[in-house]
Amino acid sequence: MILVLEQDASREQVDRIVTMLEKKGVKVHYSKGVDKTILGLIGSKQTLSRLPVERFSGVEKVVHVSEPFKLAGRSFHPEPSRIRVGEVVIGGEDPVVIAGPCSVESREQILETARSVKKAGAGLLRGGAFKPRSSPYSFQGLGEEGLKLLAEAGEETGLPVISEVMDPENLDMVKEYVDVLQLGARNMQNFHLLKKVGRADKPVLLKRGLSATIEEWLMSAEYILNEGNPNVILCERGIRTFETHTRNTLDLSAVPVIKHLSHLPILVDPSHGTGKWRYVAPMSRAALAAGADGLMVEVHPDPESALSDGPQSLTLENFHSMMKELHQPAVGMQARQNA
Repeated sequence: MILVLEQDASREQVDRIVTMLEKKGVKVHYSKGVDKTILGLIGSKQTLSRLPVERFSGVEKVVHVSEPFKLAGRSFHPEPSRIRVGEVVIGGEDPVVIAGPCSVESREQILETARSVKKAGAGLLRGGAFKPRSSPYSFQGLGEEGLKLLAEAGEETGLPVISEVMDPENLDMVKEYVDVLQLGARNMQNFHLLKKVGRADKPVLLKRGLSATIEEWLMSAEYILNEGNPNVILCERGIRTFETHTRNTLDLSAVPVIKHLSHLPILVDPSHGTGKWRYVAPMSRAALAAGADGLMVEVHPDPESALSDGPQSLTLENFHSMMKELHQPAVGMQARQNA
Protein backbone atom coordinates (compact mmCIF):
# COMPACT_ATOMS: atom_id res chain seq x y z
CA MET A 1 0.00 0.00 0.00
CA ILE A 2 1.14 3.54 -0.82
CA LEU A 3 0.11 6.80 0.78
CA VAL A 4 0.52 9.77 -1.56
CA LEU A 5 0.91 12.86 0.61
CA GLU A 6 -0.50 16.29 -0.06
CA GLN A 7 2.01 18.78 -1.41
CA ASP A 8 1.68 21.00 1.64
CA ALA A 9 1.87 18.16 4.19
CA SER A 10 4.08 19.28 7.07
CA ARG A 11 6.96 17.29 8.53
CA GLU A 12 4.98 17.02 11.77
CA GLN A 13 2.09 15.39 9.92
CA VAL A 14 4.42 12.94 8.21
CA ASP A 15 6.15 12.02 11.48
CA ARG A 16 2.77 11.51 13.15
CA ILE A 17 1.63 9.16 10.39
CA VAL A 18 4.87 7.18 10.49
CA THR A 19 4.77 6.83 14.29
CA MET A 20 1.14 5.68 14.18
CA LEU A 21 1.86 3.07 11.51
CA GLU A 22 4.99 1.72 13.15
CA LYS A 23 3.08 1.21 16.40
CA LYS A 24 0.74 -1.04 14.41
CA GLY A 25 3.70 -3.13 13.23
CA VAL A 26 3.82 -1.65 9.71
CA LYS A 27 7.18 -0.97 8.07
CA VAL A 28 7.23 2.47 6.43
CA HIS A 29 9.49 3.58 3.57
CA TYR A 30 9.70 7.31 2.88
CA SER A 31 10.36 8.50 -0.68
CA LYS A 32 10.40 12.13 -1.81
CA GLY A 33 10.21 12.62 -5.57
CA VAL A 34 10.23 15.70 -7.75
CA ASP A 35 6.46 16.16 -7.63
CA LYS A 36 5.19 13.77 -4.97
CA THR A 37 6.12 12.48 -1.54
CA ILE A 38 4.97 8.96 -0.79
CA LEU A 39 5.00 6.53 2.10
CA GLY A 40 5.29 2.87 1.17
CA LEU A 41 3.64 0.57 3.71
CA ILE A 42 4.68 -3.04 4.18
CA GLY A 43 2.73 -5.38 6.44
CA SER A 44 0.20 -8.18 6.40
CA LYS A 45 -2.94 -7.70 4.30
CA GLN A 46 -5.02 -8.10 7.43
CA THR A 47 -3.16 -5.32 9.26
CA LEU A 48 -3.14 -2.92 6.30
CA SER A 49 -6.84 -3.45 5.56
CA ARG A 50 -7.75 -2.35 9.08
CA LEU A 51 -5.85 0.93 8.99
CA PRO A 52 -7.98 4.08 8.52
CA VAL A 53 -5.29 5.57 6.27
CA GLU A 54 -7.75 7.64 4.22
CA ARG A 55 -8.49 9.67 7.35
CA PHE A 56 -4.89 10.56 8.14
CA SER A 57 -4.23 14.28 7.94
CA GLY A 58 -1.86 15.08 5.08
CA VAL A 59 -2.78 12.07 2.90
CA GLU A 60 -3.97 12.91 -0.61
CA LYS A 61 -4.79 9.39 -1.77
CA VAL A 62 -4.20 5.70 -1.08
CA VAL A 63 -2.87 3.36 -3.77
CA HIS A 64 -2.94 -0.42 -3.44
CA VAL A 65 0.15 -2.08 -4.95
CA SER A 66 -0.31 -5.38 -6.76
CA GLU A 67 3.34 -6.17 -7.55
CA PRO A 68 5.04 -8.58 -5.11
CA PHE A 69 8.27 -6.57 -5.32
CA LYS A 70 7.38 -3.51 -3.28
CA LEU A 71 10.76 -1.95 -2.53
CA ALA A 72 12.30 -2.74 -5.91
CA GLY A 73 9.29 -1.40 -7.81
CA ARG A 74 8.64 2.13 -9.03
CA SER A 75 5.41 2.42 -7.07
CA PHE A 76 7.33 2.84 -3.80
CA HIS A 77 10.29 4.63 -5.41
CA PRO A 78 9.27 6.55 -8.58
CA GLU A 79 12.65 8.20 -9.16
CA PRO A 80 15.57 6.15 -10.60
CA SER A 81 18.14 5.15 -7.99
CA ARG A 82 21.72 6.33 -8.33
CA ILE A 83 24.34 4.20 -6.63
CA ARG A 84 27.57 5.96 -5.70
CA VAL A 85 30.77 3.89 -5.55
CA GLY A 86 33.64 6.19 -4.70
CA GLU A 87 33.61 8.88 -7.39
CA VAL A 88 31.54 6.72 -9.76
CA VAL A 89 27.75 6.99 -10.01
CA ILE A 90 25.87 3.99 -11.39
CA GLY A 91 22.47 4.94 -12.74
CA GLY A 92 23.51 8.51 -13.50
CA GLU A 93 23.72 10.28 -16.83
CA ASP A 94 26.86 8.47 -18.04
CA PRO A 95 27.09 4.70 -18.55
CA VAL A 96 29.67 2.96 -16.34
CA VAL A 97 31.93 0.16 -17.54
CA ILE A 98 33.22 -2.49 -15.12
CA ALA A 99 36.17 -4.36 -16.59
CA GLY A 100 38.79 -6.90 -15.58
CA PRO A 101 39.60 -10.60 -15.66
CA CYS A 102 37.24 -13.39 -14.73
CA SER A 103 39.77 -14.53 -12.12
CA VAL A 104 42.68 -12.87 -10.38
CA GLU A 105 45.58 -15.14 -11.36
CA SER A 106 48.70 -13.22 -10.35
CA ARG A 107 49.90 -9.81 -9.22
CA GLU A 108 51.34 -9.04 -12.65
CA GLN A 109 48.15 -10.06 -14.44
CA ILE A 110 45.73 -7.97 -12.36
CA LEU A 111 48.00 -4.90 -12.22
CA GLU A 112 48.56 -4.91 -15.98
CA THR A 113 44.85 -5.28 -16.61
CA ALA A 114 43.87 -2.60 -14.09
CA ARG A 115 46.26 -0.03 -15.55
CA SER A 116 45.06 -0.74 -19.07
CA VAL A 117 41.29 -0.69 -18.43
CA LYS A 118 41.68 2.48 -16.36
CA LYS A 119 43.44 4.17 -19.28
CA ALA A 120 40.68 3.04 -21.62
CA GLY A 121 37.98 4.61 -19.45
CA ALA A 122 36.67 1.84 -17.18
CA GLY A 123 35.03 3.03 -13.97
CA LEU A 124 35.43 -0.08 -11.82
CA LEU A 125 37.78 -3.07 -11.74
CA ARG A 126 36.41 -6.60 -11.53
CA GLY A 127 38.22 -9.81 -10.60
CA GLY A 128 37.14 -13.11 -9.13
CA ALA A 129 38.81 -14.58 -6.05
CA PHE A 130 36.28 -17.32 -5.32
CA LYS A 131 35.06 -18.92 -8.53
CA PRO A 132 31.95 -21.12 -8.76
CA ARG A 133 32.88 -23.60 -11.48
CA SER A 134 30.82 -26.36 -13.06
CA SER A 135 33.68 -28.82 -12.55
CA PRO A 136 35.36 -29.35 -9.18
CA TYR A 137 38.65 -29.83 -11.07
CA SER A 138 38.60 -26.34 -12.63
CA PHE A 139 40.49 -23.38 -11.19
CA GLN A 140 38.58 -22.19 -8.11
CA GLY A 141 40.34 -18.87 -7.56
CA LEU A 142 43.09 -17.63 -5.23
CA GLY A 143 40.77 -16.87 -2.33
CA GLU A 144 41.85 -14.15 0.09
CA GLU A 145 45.20 -13.74 -1.68
CA GLY A 146 43.27 -12.88 -4.85
CA LEU A 147 41.26 -10.28 -2.95
CA LYS A 148 44.46 -8.70 -1.63
CA LEU A 149 45.88 -8.45 -5.15
CA LEU A 150 42.61 -6.99 -6.46
CA ALA A 151 42.57 -4.40 -3.69
CA GLU A 152 46.20 -3.49 -4.43
CA ALA A 153 45.39 -2.97 -8.11
CA GLY A 154 42.39 -0.84 -7.20
CA GLU A 155 44.43 1.28 -4.82
CA GLU A 156 47.18 1.87 -7.39
CA THR A 157 44.81 2.87 -10.18
CA GLY A 158 42.12 4.55 -8.09
CA LEU A 159 39.47 2.18 -9.45
CA PRO A 160 36.82 0.87 -7.04
CA VAL A 161 36.81 -2.95 -7.08
CA ILE A 162 34.10 -5.59 -7.25
CA SER A 163 34.34 -9.31 -6.57
CA GLU A 164 31.92 -12.15 -6.01
CA VAL A 165 30.95 -13.35 -2.55
CA MET A 166 30.06 -17.03 -2.57
CA ASP A 167 28.68 -17.77 0.89
CA PRO A 168 27.74 -16.03 4.14
CA GLU A 169 30.78 -17.42 5.93
CA ASN A 170 33.32 -15.42 3.91
CA LEU A 171 31.22 -12.25 3.51
CA ASP A 172 33.01 -10.35 6.27
CA MET A 173 36.39 -11.18 4.74
CA VAL A 174 35.35 -10.13 1.22
CA LYS A 175 33.94 -6.85 2.59
CA GLU A 176 37.40 -5.89 3.84
CA TYR A 177 38.83 -5.74 0.32
CA VAL A 178 36.07 -4.72 -2.10
CA ASP A 179 33.86 -1.70 -2.77
CA VAL A 180 30.99 -3.67 -4.33
CA LEU A 181 29.77 -7.16 -3.46
CA GLN A 182 28.77 -9.31 -6.43
CA LEU A 183 26.20 -12.09 -6.18
CA GLY A 184 26.54 -14.43 -9.14
CA ALA A 185 23.81 -16.14 -11.14
CA ARG A 186 24.06 -19.34 -9.10
CA ASN A 187 23.47 -17.43 -5.87
CA MET A 188 20.58 -15.27 -7.03
CA GLN A 189 18.21 -17.32 -4.87
CA ASN A 190 20.58 -18.07 -2.00
CA PHE A 191 18.18 -16.37 0.38
CA HIS A 192 20.40 -16.64 3.45
CA LEU A 193 23.18 -14.87 1.55
CA LEU A 194 20.75 -12.28 0.14
CA LYS A 195 19.64 -11.38 3.65
CA LYS A 196 23.19 -11.13 4.93
CA VAL A 197 24.40 -8.80 2.16
CA GLY A 198 21.22 -6.82 2.78
CA ARG A 199 22.64 -6.03 6.21
CA ALA A 200 26.06 -5.12 4.81
CA ASP A 201 27.22 -1.57 4.25
CA LYS A 202 28.38 -2.17 0.68
CA PRO A 203 26.59 -1.82 -2.68
CA VAL A 204 25.49 -5.16 -4.14
CA LEU A 205 25.53 -6.19 -7.80
CA LEU A 206 22.92 -8.91 -8.29
CA LYS A 207 23.21 -11.03 -11.43
CA ARG A 208 20.18 -12.68 -12.97
CA GLY A 209 19.93 -16.44 -12.48
CA LEU A 210 20.42 -18.88 -15.35
CA SER A 211 16.69 -19.60 -15.69
CA ALA A 212 15.19 -16.82 -13.59
CA THR A 213 12.21 -14.77 -14.66
CA ILE A 214 12.40 -11.02 -14.26
CA GLU A 215 9.93 -11.18 -11.38
CA GLU A 216 12.06 -13.78 -9.57
CA TRP A 217 15.12 -11.59 -10.11
CA LEU A 218 13.37 -8.54 -8.66
CA MET A 219 12.13 -10.59 -5.72
CA SER A 220 15.73 -11.54 -4.97
CA ALA A 221 16.59 -7.83 -4.98
CA GLU A 222 13.64 -7.37 -2.62
CA TYR A 223 15.33 -9.60 -0.04
CA ILE A 224 18.38 -7.31 -0.02
CA LEU A 225 16.34 -4.10 0.06
CA ASN A 226 14.09 -5.43 2.83
CA GLU A 227 17.12 -5.89 5.09
CA GLY A 228 17.95 -2.19 4.80
CA ASN A 229 20.52 -2.04 1.98
CA PRO A 230 19.19 0.35 -0.72
CA ASN A 231 22.26 0.10 -2.96
CA VAL A 232 21.34 -2.73 -5.32
CA ILE A 233 22.54 -2.89 -8.93
CA LEU A 234 20.99 -5.44 -11.29
CA CYS A 235 23.03 -7.21 -13.98
CA GLU A 236 21.60 -9.08 -16.98
CA ARG A 237 24.12 -11.79 -17.93
CA GLY A 238 22.13 -14.02 -20.25
CA ILE A 239 19.68 -16.84 -19.60
CA ARG A 240 19.76 -20.50 -20.57
CA THR A 241 17.73 -21.36 -23.67
CA PHE A 242 17.79 -24.00 -26.41
CA GLU A 243 20.42 -22.03 -28.37
CA THR A 244 23.90 -23.59 -28.25
CA HIS A 245 25.97 -21.34 -30.51
CA THR A 246 26.36 -18.81 -27.71
CA ARG A 247 27.05 -19.64 -24.07
CA ASN A 248 23.75 -18.05 -23.01
CA THR A 249 21.03 -15.98 -24.65
CA LEU A 250 21.55 -12.33 -23.74
CA ASP A 251 18.10 -10.97 -22.93
CA LEU A 252 18.39 -7.28 -23.81
CA SER A 253 14.62 -6.91 -23.57
CA ALA A 254 15.20 -7.16 -19.81
CA VAL A 255 16.71 -3.66 -19.88
CA PRO A 256 13.57 -1.68 -20.85
CA VAL A 257 11.41 -4.06 -18.78
CA ILE A 258 13.49 -3.37 -15.66
CA LYS A 259 13.48 0.36 -16.42
CA HIS A 260 9.68 0.22 -16.56
CA LEU A 261 9.15 -1.92 -13.43
CA SER A 262 12.00 -0.87 -11.17
CA HIS A 263 14.01 2.13 -10.03
CA LEU A 264 17.18 0.05 -9.67
CA PRO A 265 20.03 0.59 -12.16
CA ILE A 266 20.75 -2.24 -14.57
CA LEU A 267 24.03 -3.29 -16.18
CA VAL A 268 24.59 -5.84 -18.95
CA ASP A 269 27.32 -8.49 -19.04
CA PRO A 270 27.88 -9.37 -22.73
CA SER A 271 30.87 -11.59 -21.88
CA HIS A 272 28.81 -14.21 -20.04
CA GLY A 273 25.81 -13.38 -22.19
CA THR A 274 27.49 -14.61 -25.36
CA GLY A 275 30.54 -16.59 -24.23
CA LYS A 276 32.52 -15.45 -27.29
CA TRP A 277 34.76 -12.41 -27.35
CA ARG A 278 33.88 -11.41 -30.94
CA TYR A 279 30.26 -10.76 -29.93
CA VAL A 280 31.05 -8.66 -26.86
CA ALA A 281 31.51 -5.30 -28.60
CA PRO A 282 28.34 -5.43 -30.74
CA MET A 283 26.22 -6.58 -27.79
CA SER A 284 27.76 -3.83 -25.66
CA ARG A 285 26.63 -1.26 -28.20
CA ALA A 286 23.18 -2.84 -28.30
CA ALA A 287 22.93 -2.86 -24.49
CA LEU A 288 23.66 0.86 -24.22
CA ALA A 289 21.26 1.63 -27.05
CA ALA A 290 18.58 -0.34 -25.14
CA GLY A 291 19.11 1.95 -22.14
CA ALA A 292 21.47 0.01 -19.88
CA ASP A 293 23.24 1.99 -17.17
CA GLY A 294 26.53 0.33 -18.01
CA LEU A 295 28.44 -2.83 -18.82
CA MET A 296 30.43 -5.55 -17.10
CA VAL A 297 33.12 -6.91 -19.40
CA GLU A 298 35.84 -9.53 -19.00
CA VAL A 299 39.31 -8.41 -20.07
CA HIS A 300 42.58 -10.37 -19.89
CA PRO A 301 46.14 -9.59 -21.05
CA ASP A 302 46.42 -13.04 -22.65
CA PRO A 303 43.02 -14.74 -22.98
CA GLU A 304 44.52 -17.87 -24.54
CA SER A 305 46.32 -18.63 -21.28
CA ALA A 306 43.50 -17.50 -18.95
CA LEU A 307 42.64 -19.97 -16.19
CA SER A 308 38.92 -19.26 -16.65
CA ASP A 309 36.64 -17.77 -19.32
CA GLY A 310 39.39 -17.13 -21.87
CA PRO A 311 37.13 -17.57 -24.93
CA GLN A 312 34.85 -14.71 -23.84
CA SER A 313 37.55 -12.31 -22.63
CA LEU A 314 38.68 -9.28 -24.61
CA THR A 315 42.37 -8.56 -24.99
CA LEU A 316 43.59 -5.22 -23.68
CA GLU A 317 43.74 -3.94 -27.26
CA ASN A 318 40.21 -5.19 -28.04
CA PHE A 319 38.89 -3.43 -24.95
CA HIS A 320 40.51 -0.12 -25.89
CA SER A 321 39.01 -0.37 -29.38
CA MET A 322 35.57 -1.16 -28.00
CA MET A 323 35.66 1.77 -25.58
CA LYS A 324 36.49 4.13 -28.46
CA GLU A 325 33.50 2.77 -30.39
CA LEU A 326 31.19 3.21 -27.40
CA HIS A 327 32.03 6.90 -27.18
CA GLN A 328 30.92 7.53 -30.75
CA PRO A 329 27.52 9.30 -30.87
CA ALA A 330 26.19 6.85 -33.47
CA VAL A 331 26.39 4.01 -30.94
CA GLY A 332 23.32 5.38 -29.21
CA MET A 333 24.73 6.06 -25.74
CA GLN A 334 22.21 8.89 -25.34
CA ALA A 335 19.31 6.51 -25.94
CA ARG A 336 19.47 5.29 -22.33
CA GLN A 337 18.57 8.78 -21.10
CA ASN A 338 15.21 8.46 -22.82
CA ALA A 339 14.56 4.87 -21.69
